[in-house]
Amino acid sequence: MNEPRVHNSGLGTWFDHHAYSFVSGLGRVFRKPWAALLTIGVMAVSLALPLGLWLVLGNVARLGGSVEQSREVSVFLKQDVAPARVQALADELRSRSNIAAVNHVTPQQGLELLRARGGLGGIIDAAGDSNPLPHVLVVSPASDEARVAESLRQLPEAELVQHDAQWRQRLDTWLQFGSRVVWVLAALLGLGALLVVGNTVRLDIQSRREEIGVLQLLGATDGFIRRPFLYLGAWYGLVSGGLALAVLAVVGIALRMPLSQLVASYGSSFALHGFTPLQTLAVLGGATLLGWLGAGVVAGHFLRQTRPTDT
Repeated sequence: MNEPRVHNSGLGTWFDHHAYSFVSGLGRVFRKPWAALLTIGVMAVSLALPLGLWLVLGNVARLGGSVEQSREVSVFLKQDVAPARVQALADELRSRSNIAAVNHVTPQQGLELLRARGGLGGIIDAAGDSNPLPHVLVVSPASDEARVAESLRQLPEAELVQHDAQWRQRLDTWLQFGSRVVWVLAALLGLGALLVVGNTVRLDIQSRREEIGVLQLLGATDGFIRRPFLYLGAWYGLVSGGLALAVLAVVGIALRMPLSQLVASYGSSFALHGFTPLQTLAVLGGATLLGWLGAGVVAGHFLRQTRPTDT
């Protein structure tokens, strides 16, 4: 192979060989385009799967936060509770330290809310003057919502207590489970990507076995011999990471329109978010490091076999 020019200083020689290895590694990626494309494609899929799942979980968590998360506890009182007692009960609850606010919704106000939100105006008008709705106390907890809800269920006047934050607790549990799945999947597929790039570099090393033997006879160090293969693996990782990000970007564009129509039907303005610039750099850096490590493991193993007396 064409060797880099030698500088007078050791530092200059080290830098020159790194620059040469960096450029020649990219050339070797494209020297066998179909084999390189296969390796890059497999690595990109291995990276895109956990990254895509992680991105989905992040958007689901953001959706859970963007939807108006109600920490309120609704207390539906029994029909026979007198209005005076309802007002007294609301005052009692406001005096509790773990309750921030209490809003009293009268049966008439509840009826108007149904008329405005539920599209049931015709049915309500047909019902005449009868109003089957109870008094409702909407409680805003100041601390642990679950504990406040449990204490409200003990009220003798309470018919039903609806704790709206329970869905969020379940969502958080599922998100924690999903995060664990992402890490496990990332570890398995990351190992697969490392093996793929390692096998590709191994084939390149085998094709240059005689050339490496000559360099060893001339006294070249293991670091000198290994360096071009490290950059070759790094290039595989970098290009694969870029392709994985491009695939996820295309998928996001394909899903954007139907998702916007779906969330618009619920009166929301939620939109998918991709990777931030910092996250993009982290993904590219991690993929490059993965390729570097895979090449390093294979090259180091080969050199240990060919230099059994080295320590």
